[in-house]
Amino acid sequence: MPLAKLPRSARLSVRSYATTGSRSLGTLSATAKAKAEKISQEWKGTSATGGNTKNFVGGEFVESKADKWIDVVDPATQTLLTRVPETTSSEFEQAVSAASQAYKTWSRTSVLTRQRFVMDLQYQLRQHGDAIASSIVLEQGKTYADAQGDLLRGLQVVETAAGIPSALLGQTIEVSKDMDTSTRRLPLGVCASVAPFNFPAMIPLWTIPVALATGNTLVLKPSERDPGAAMIIAELCQKAGLPEGVLNVVHGTIPTVNAICDHPAIKAISFVGGDRAGKHIYERGRATGKRVQANLGAKNHAVLMPDANKNHALNSIIGAAFGAAGQRCMAISVAVLVGNAQSWIPELVERAQKLKVSQGFEKGADLGPVISPAAKQRITGLIASAEEEGGVVVLDGRGYQVSDYPDGNWVGPTVIEATTTMRCYRHVFPLLPMCDRTDRRPTYSEEIFGPVLIVLKADTLDDALAIINENRYGNGTAIFTQSGATARKFEREVEVGQVGINVPIPVPLPMFSWSGNKASFLGDVPFYGRHGIDFYTQNKTTTALWKAEDAIGNKASVDMPTHH
Repeated sequence: MPLAKLPRSARLSVRSYATTGSRSLGTLSATAKAKAEKISQEWKGTSATGGNTKNFVGGEFVESKADKWIDVVDPATQTLLTRVPETTSSEFEQAVSAASQAYKTWSRTSVLTRQRFVMDLQYQLRQHGDAIASSIVLEQGKTYADAQGDLLRGLQVVETAAGIPSALLGQTIEVSKDMDTSTRRLPLGVCASVAPFNFPAMIPLWTIPVALATGNTLVLKPSERDPGAAMIIAELCQKAGLPEGVLNVVHGTIPTVNAICDHPAIKAISFVGGDRAGKHIYERGRATGKRVQANLGAKNHAVLMPDANKNHALNSIIGAAFGAAGQRCMAISVAVLVGNAQSWIPELVERAQKLKVSQGFEKGADLGPVISPAAKQRITGLIASAEEEGGVVVLDGRGYQVSDYPDGNWVGPTVIEATTTMRCYRHVFPLLPMCDRTDRRPTYSEEIFGPVLIVLKADTLDDALAIINENRYGNGTAIFTQSGATARKFEREVEVGQVGINVPIPVPLPMFSWSGNKASFLGDVPFYGRHGIDFYTQNKTTTALWKAEDAIGNKASVDMPTHH
């Protein structure tokens, strides 16, 4: 929302931040400062005390010669932590060249050697989990416990990838006398991964172990907003024995992403992030013949039935809506209250009010700041739009203050009673003149991506299903009920790829595969699990004929030939 259209109170708040939220004002707490200094001292590729983040190319942490740098600041204080380079074209070419060269040997390395690397990486990640989690708290703003969860969910993918020998088993059958047909899974070549800001450890770990265990090499571009976790993981890969050039890390924004999409040596791209970037990467990458898997936006609904276990349902919704300050692609951003469950709103608000918002190292913090001042302004603008359109903000997180951190990007838990026609929820049509809008189908839904829960009301389960199914996104959904028949009907009829029954965030464990659908995913093959192996491999089928009578050492026949 343009600044001029915000309510006066919101305009004053934004302007105050713009004039007083200077980075020079921010000072880290004693705990955060100690963590930052330790990261800067112990890790080669990143800094948390104002130094530069390096590229990782050919097994070396290299200072970029970029002429454009991006400041990474602590969202709780605006303190400068590090500067990220806009990688130059020559530096990017060096990274791809290193990956191409390494592929020649890494792809021929035995699967047991690659398995050993994954197992050693798992050990390194567990040994140095504090450094990764601390970097996430400083750069992204999560609480320390949530940052540990970020790492641990990625670690589960690493541990699953340790079973790579079984995952790469081929098939053989004798199709005719002395003739066999066999299949093998072979790597693609140089692959690329573009990661988002909201999971700076988990998403790189969705791709690194699977891509490398299958014999590919990888160019990783972390988010320019919080690259520290990825740089620590890269160094841990090195400690785990990964040969130089197998993993390379480059930084930047649109130019670096475009270089990934365009480079002919890169065979596949994995992306997690927003709609606009994801569609751009999918279309541009596919235009150059690459495989692309792209996880995009979401609008995740939870249905609360009147027969649900109220205590469990309310606690689940609060955790899923407000954890990580709502900055999860699987966050529950919409609660659909059916029938008598609508009377639970006051208790929902009461529980949400008890959440503690603070810097991530502070004791008892439930959620931290949002990632940037721009994100805060966008979120508060959407809250204001609900008021303008007749919604009821029953819990207002705007203007939230944390006394020890006056410059933080704070938005408190917010609950809005709304309808599906309001901007905070609704589908948005193409920006065309009204007379030209012959196609009234929606193009996208507004994703708040903050600690804001939209509450909708429905009379029946069928009404709730209609609301969800009319939404174009299909990442995740949940239902809370004690009726098996209700749960079964919901699971069968809801048009969403990942369904939770009394489970608020139904992200599958990595022995399964990511299954978000509809407009939440672009591509043919999803992330991790069996499908992750499919994405990073190609099948080769060989048919061979070796006639038994041609075997060396056969006894000569002296019988009259009959040609039978």
